[in-house]
Amino acid sequence: MKRLIAMLTTAVITQNTWSDIPRTISGKPDFNGNYNTGTLTPLERPDGFGDNLYMSVEKAKKIVAAQKKQIEDLFGGDTLDPNRKAPPKGGDGNFAFGAGGVGGYNSFWIDRGDGSTEIDGKVRTSIIYEPKDGKLPKLLPLAQKRLALRYAQFSRGNPGYAWWLDEKGPGPYDGPESRTLSDRCLQGFGSTGGPPMLPTLYNNYKRITQSEDHVMILVEMVHDVRIVRLNSEHISQDIRKWMGDSIGHWEGDTLVVDTTNFTARPGYGRGTQDLHVIEKFTRKDKNTILYQFTVEDPNSWEGSWSGEYSWAQTPDPVYEYACHEGNYAMEGILRGARLLESEYKPKER
Repeated sequence: MKRLIAMLTTAVITQNTWSDIPRTISGKPDFNGNYNTGTLTPLERPDGFGDNLYMSVEKAKKIVAAQKKQIEDLFGGDTLDPNRKAPPKGGDGNFAFGAGGVGGYNSFWIDRGDGSTEIDGKVRTSIIYEPKDGKLPKLLPLAQKRLALRYAQFSRGNPGYAWWLDEKGPGPYDGPESRTLSDRCLQGFGSTGGPPMLPTLYNNYKRITQSEDHVMILVEMVHDVRIVRLNSEHISQDIRKWMGDSIGHWEGDTLVVDTTNFTARPGYGRGTQDLHVIEKFTRKDKNTILYQFTVEDPNSWEGSWSGEYSWAQTPDPVYEYACHEGNYAMEGILRGARLLESEYKPKER
């Protein structure tokens, strides 16, 4: 027993003096823990920054203040009052959590983050760093048509009549399977689970559980779970997944994750079944992970694109996500569509 205690004590001392980052018993960086991945740094670089990857701290503070005010203006800073009255007019149904809507969302629920992403002490102008302009590569013509059709079906406002009866083909309210994966509470919106895993309006927490053979990433939004198999091979191409098939290996102190085998509608909505994502996880210190990714899809963009941002470790728990759309609201969504269809008159417009 004394020998065992001495061995364990030696292991702990060696681990703590080896590096300033936590490590597993085998010496690999230890990613176990909860992380807040929210950031006000946008995916694409705003116009005006050009090819500048960084900005001054003063400039960042001004932008953060402006973004917070924009959120309050859009979602209603005064709607935090629990005794507020109903708005005088309903919204148009757009997925803007929209101003003029019925107040389902307000600024209380929005949690994009408290500041901009800093990497090596420098404030970033965008998450994307390649291409150099910090913007997504140009969409291919077929991808533009595909996304335009999807937008027309699922992001159209509510004019008060069954507009889809004027369109050819299946409608967006024909049945539960016709709705989006996020409406059905099957996967989060905004690619929080991805990959790539991107920040969004809220629910930006992640939990990592790491073993010698696997890394599990629990995504707060719609409780998505990613399982990364270490030192493995991809499954058969016949098997497809919304978040793809992820295998990982270590390159020094960096965990590299390769993901393929996506479905035709992957977690990252602009991609296709040929989406290919390479991710890198690097411990910068005991409180921070640098998350990097490179994305390519021959059916979507003219070239590949890469980004990176920091994940801040937090003692806060990752709470269970309650998705009401698919659990409670689906009946209302479909019943409302049937009602509009029964009232539809082609010549009334």
